[in-house]
Amino acid sequence: MSVTGQLAHVPQAPVDAIFGLTARFKADTDASKINLGVGAYRTNEGKPWILPVVKKAEATIFNDPTLDHEYLPIEGLKTFVDASVKLLLGADSPAIAEGKVAAVQTISGTGAVRTAAAFLAKFRKAPIYISKPTWGNHKSIMEDAGLTVIEHSYWDPATGGLAFGKMVSELREAPSGSIVLLHGCAHNPTGVDPTVEQWKEIAQLVKEKQHFPFFDCAYIGFATGSFDADAFAPRYFVSQGIDIVCAQSYAKNFGLYGERVGCLTVVTQSPEQKNAVQSQLMRIIRGMISNPPLYGARIVSIVLNDPQLYQEWVANVQEMAGRIKFMRQQLFDHLKALGTPGTWNHIINQIGMFSYTGLSTAQVNILIEKFHVYLTADGRISMAGLNTGNVKRFAESVDWVVRNAN
Repeated sequence: MSVTGQLAHVPQAPVDAIFGLTARFKADTDASKINLGVGAYRTNEGKPWILPVVKKAEATIFNDPTLDHEYLPIEGLKTFVDASVKLLLGADSPAIAEGKVAAVQTISGTGAVRTAAAFLAKFRKAPIYISKPTWGNHKSIMEDAGLTVIEHSYWDPATGGLAFGKMVSELREAPSGSIVLLHGCAHNPTGVDPTVEQWKEIAQLVKEKQHFPFFDCAYIGFATGSFDADAFAPRYFVSQGIDIVCAQSYAKNFGLYGERVGCLTVVTQSPEQKNAVQSQLMRIIRGMISNPPLYGARIVSIVLNDPQLYQEWVANVQEMAGRIKFMRQQLFDHLKALGTPGTWNHIINQIGMFSYTGLSTAQVNILIEKFHVYLTADGRISMAGLNTGNVKRFAESVDWVVRNAN
């Protein structure tokens, strides 16, 4: 018997690649399985880590009898938003002092990207250029907001690095006034970032072509352990008098994955422009989510606004960044000791949570089926999923597939 109805025409959507991979990992009963798919920090014991400074902030919240659960304003928790803007642009930023910065709290970095896409689609519509590859969610977010997505070159498989010449050439050939999506640091999925001098060249190109830079900053502090280094690109663009939008996430650098804490910042040319942009961002948020959640923003606000807790947070973030750097070196050393065919310097040259291994989809499938090692089809691995107990086995698995499969 056929089933009819008002929604019978709706097709089945494909399973999300990352969440589907996680489900396969959980269903695998092999005791030696390794999950390198999910972008979440793990300790050397393979466990989630609640930052000690987060626990202190939670204790402060729990023991404060004056706090309630009332609605936040549409723009979010002001102390959180103000601190986020300072973290991004620097406390001494002239743009902040001159009242040129609009900002709102969002549902993590994803919500910031989606809010910014909706804003640009309404008030600054143009084709948006995204790197090939990029975070798996970028394309669908932009298209759902009504923006036309065009990919530009980024990853150079021959070197395991940045195809900078191709990237710059294609952005120069793009229609003037295009939107350019840029990863502020720790590019996802490749872990390959432009150098300081290359960022300056990109900024000059953007200025000449009147492109609009859209930064996605999900890893400030987490990438290198230095907040100033990780925020260099957006700060430099602003210093050159360039308008920017920037999405921030506190999932990685605070470990608040499930609390969905983010901020969207827009730097304009005047207080009048800032006020107009702020009003429109609030209107979009009101129509999307009404107002943002409170708990995670309180945690971040407490830490960022307390000098002692802030320094403790810096140490926590540096500990995470340091462990990931250590695992990069360990993986590289094991592959080198095995004599694995190919050049693996990109493993230690890349930064941040992810590494783009250069493995083919066929090789990835063998890693999953034969070795119970789970990673995305494009060969991206989360370095945080490696530890001293599994890195050797992973290296041996990679060595096998490189030697035996194309």
